[in-house]
Amino acid sequence: MTQPALAFVSADTEDARTAAARLSVLYGQERPEDADVIVALGGDGFMLQTLRETIGSEKKIYGMNRGTVGFMMNEFREDGLRERIAEAIAETVRPLEMAATDCTGKTTKALAINEVSLLRQSYQAAKIQIDIDGKTRLEELICDGIMVATPAGSTAYNLSAHGPILPLDAPLLALTPVSPFRPRRWRGALLPNQSTVELTILEPEKRPVNAVADHEEIKSVETVRVRESHDLTATILFDASHSWDERILSEQFRY
Repeated sequence: MTQPALAFVSADTEDARTAAARLSVLYGQERPEDADVIVALGGDGFMLQTLRETIGSEKKIYGMNRGTVGFMMNEFREDGLRERIAEAIAETVRPLEMAATDCTGKTTKALAINEVSLLRQSYQAAKIQIDIDGKTRLEELICDGIMVATPAGSTAYNLSAHGPILPLDAPLLALTPVSPFRPRRWRGALLPNQSTVELTILEPEKRPVNAVADHEEIKSVETVRVRESHDLTATILFDASHSWDERILSEQFRY
């Protein structure tokens, strides 16, 4: 069988660069656009960057941890890499599409693998109206912020805000508030992944809010529309011995 062509890409750290150079010698190096599998060396942030750069290209991404957290990465080992990739489990992720309109009327579109989050810009708590598929579900949420998270992002910022952990193949999105003040008992919602979420900022001049799609920030937004992409996908490869499902289960039993 023909061996898959590999391209090694790395975060801008000494450990990641050194690992990429060493693996390139051991396994050969193709240009990313010519490779069958891109091996990303770094942490979760670099994995997200690699996914955004290759999304829709049908490239498979196999990550190895040369960063800090590495929840989306496999264990770093130099030996047996081709065998590990051949036996890896492929998981498909779909990004969120965000359309954010700011106070000047400009609309910015961006993609998010993990989450789209809205965060208060000043000492004033944000006031946000929540519409789902054109129907107002919450007329006024007073909070520090709110996010729409994908299953892939459910173990990141969403988990820190006490949102639910979602299996990667769950047809759901997590709508999770950040420090909700009123209604105090509201802890968010699970939405079908075909839902369109529209978030309207109330009193935007007095209570300015920024929107963030993974790493891309838009200041002073007035409305933000979020939905899962219907067309774009990315594929992540996980070692069969430590699949995404196993990571999700392990995370839920940590204390």
